[in-house]
Amino acid sequence: MTYFVYAISSVQKSYIYVGITREVEERIKRHNKGREKTTRPYAPFELIYLEECKDRLSARSREKYWKSGRNWKRKIKK
Repeated sequence: MTYFVYAISSVQKSYIYVGITREVEERIKRHNKGREKTTRPYAPFELIYLEECKDRLSARSREKYWKSGRNWKRKIKK
């Protein structure tokens, strides 16, 4: 089953969120409607990065990669 690693950027504030999902459009709608506690204060968002993965395990690995290390936000913006 296909999973996606995605990054969204707050339109109004300096904030980037990286996550995984199977349904990208629905997930971004949830973020923008304030239905996710972690991102609620930073809505609205725009999608800035999307990566397709073959399964949840590989998606989780890529999510960890993007969230680890220094300067990851600069890398993902590119």
